[in-house]
Amino acid sequence: MELRWLEAFVAVAEELHFGRAADRLGIAQSPLSQTVRRLERELDTSLFDRSTRSVALTPAGHALLPHVRRAFGELELGREAARAVDGLVHGTVAIGFSGALNHHTLSPLTRAVRARYPGITLALTGRVMTDGGVVQVERGELDIAFVGLPIDPSPLASRLVAREPLGVVLPVDHPLAGRPEIDLADLSGDPFVSTPVSAGSALQRLAVEACARAGFRPEVVQETSDPFLILTLVSAGVGVALMTSSIEMVVPPGAVYRPLRDESVHMQHAIAWRADDPSQVLRAVLDVAEEVLPTPE
Repeated sequence: MELRWLEAFVAVAEELHFGRAADRLGIAQSPLSQTVRRLERELDTSLFDRSTRSVALTPAGHALLPHVRRAFGELELGREAARAVDGLVHGTVAIGFSGALNHHTLSPLTRAVRARYPGITLALTGRVMTDGGVVQVERGELDIAFVGLPIDPSPLASRLVAREPLGVVLPVDHPLAGRPEIDLADLSGDPFVSTPVSAGSALQRLAVEACARAGFRPEVVQETSDPFLILTLVSAGVGVALMTSSIEMVVPPGAVYRPLRDESVHMQHAIAWRADDPSQVLRAVLDVAEEVLPTPE
């Protein structure tokens, strides 16, 4: 069994598409398919259900995948240990974040890591909501995820890095746009733009809870998992959206951000990682995070 066979298997398992997996590995699709076939012959089992329209893991493929990921993780730890002999830190840390919501926290971390550890590569993945980030860290697909607290009980460690109040983004021509503060109850008849419940967004859950306390259930007329697109839709007059205060700096023309009056709800921004991950590279990034993103009092 060759290492490149396992690399091909993981690429197809994660992409569930031979064409995209081939592009990811920088090879043609035909050699990739042949490589996967060799692995299946070696194991004497089928790893993928293939059709003209889709690719899916078989039960055998699902069983194999976590073991291969752990094996690659051990190889990476071995590389880190070997490189550490020269006194430098080398390696890759995969970070998931949710775009507009993390622009105040992600940038200070990535800049500090790159300045202090030029040998560390940061692989950044956007549009990662809280629930998805937790799952991807648990699976080893991400090393760190920016999440909203609380998260469901899991083997992950987490640390609060920022706390900010909830406010509302309104179309600039909204009747309440001229007020310095907004009573949330005054928006009970407005259409809302939000992330879908299925996206697993901590902000979405927080917004629904705040509306419930104000005595209404928001009428969501448009859903998207992209926070920047939410702002664009509000500026287009589609509806209003509950967002955190740091979003004010990136609100597009045609929309305004206003704080909520007498609303004590705050978004709890955190980072999450596997507590049992022995990676020296991950530890180096977490140490930098503790300096540049200290837990707020």
